[in-house]
Amino acid sequence: MGRPMAKNLLKAGFPLVVHSRSPAPVDDLVASGAVRASSPAEVARGATRIFTMVPDSPDVELVLEGPEGVFSAMQAGTILIDTSTIAPSTAKRLAARAASLGAMMLDAPVSGGDVGAESGTLSIMVGGEQAAFDAVKPLLDVIGNPDRVVRIGDSGAGQLCKLCNQMVIGGTLTAVAEALILARKAGIDPAKVREALLGGFAASRVLELHGERMLTGNYTPGFRAALYAKDLRIASATIAELDVPAPVSAVVHQLVETLIAAGRGEEDCSALATVLFDRAGL
Repeated sequence: MGRPMAKNLLKAGFPLVVHSRSPAPVDDLVASGAVRASSPAEVARGATRIFTMVPDSPDVELVLEGPEGVFSAMQAGTILIDTSTIAPSTAKRLAARAASLGAMMLDAPVSGGDVGAESGTLSIMVGGEQAAFDAVKPLLDVIGNPDRVVRIGDSGAGQLCKLCNQMVIGGTLTAVAEALILARKAGIDPAKVREALLGGFAASRVLELHGERMLTGNYTPGFRAALYAKDLRIASATIAELDVPAPVSAVVHQLVETLIAAGRGEEDCSALATVLFDRAGL
């Protein structure tokens, strides 16, 4: 998702210095006008507003704290904006480390998938200092829907909000799959059921977009199940840490892990419905 987010910043006229472990996104962005960097440290030498978008907590730690990491060459006054989805505790620790080096760090995970990244309509959930948020809000408004760029609270709050987002999506995905199964078992057209539900209180983006995926069996990924499983593992650990009763999320987590165990981690996260379809004999 980092490539289309970066492209939108370029289109808006912001100069970029870019680095990635994978050469193809960098090649594409350089062809569009960005400057190539050989390491995160080189990015830090050339920019004071630094976005990161990588899969998990260890990846963010490597980019910031590893050899030739951002922290090794960061300029005073830099604002880091991590749009990855990582553990809230990791976000808090890295923000404290950044502050000790004269910088500020925002955790700013996003929701909206590849489509939202390409169209610049992502929802962005931000944790960190108000001053840092205000300073980079014009950048966030380019990659996200300005009405959906929200500062949630202090460091870690953005990541906590993203976990809440993933819990709500998972519960809704499961309920939509169960409803379609019930309709099919009763001999009723599930497409008609979905159409009717979209006109009432049951309407949701999950029912609209992922319900269609479930009807057609098209699980080409917008957001891969393997990444969703990672998010749910972080959510489960945080739920346990805060002693939160979350039985629905626990079931959703097991459904997604079952999907991963079946070798379907590269499919869209909505493919968790297939686990229930299989159990129903459909």
